[in-house]
Amino acid sequence: MRIGLLGGSFNPAHAGHLHLSEIALARLGLHAVWWLVSPRNPLKAPQDLARLEARLASARAMARHPRIKVTDIEARLGTRYTVDTLAVLRRRHPGVRFVWLMGADNMVGFHRWRRWRAIAAALPVAVLARPGYTRGAGLSRAAQS
Repeated sequence: MRIGLLGGSFNPAHAGHLHLSEIALARLGLHAVWWLVSPRNPLKAPQDLARLEARLASARAMARHPRIKVTDIEARLGTRYTVDTLAVLRRRHPGVRFVWLMGADNMVGFHRWRRWRAIAAALPVAVLARPGYTRGAGLSRAAQS
């Protein structure tokens, strides 16, 4: 089984999240996409985030696809960084091939994520086009590494 993981603040969830997920399902042969709604984002100011419950509700309302699952697993696990969440998911689901999904806008700053090289080494990272960001993503520090 192949599952795409789309992590983020979802502050709020929007059509871009849904579009990216639908493209990933169609083009990457994924069985499902899990939206990992993060309780906090180390790269964003906490006061700029709506409450987790509101962001989860927003994501559930937007994820109108039977193969998209909205989850608060990071809050339940108590993980703060993507690299730690991925380690737990891979241990708990050894038969699943996870693919990390990100829009090109996130690729531009991927090198700022904690242990981003470990993330890229642990599983495939699919960078999907987002208008206005695609060129910058290819020139990003992470893409050049």
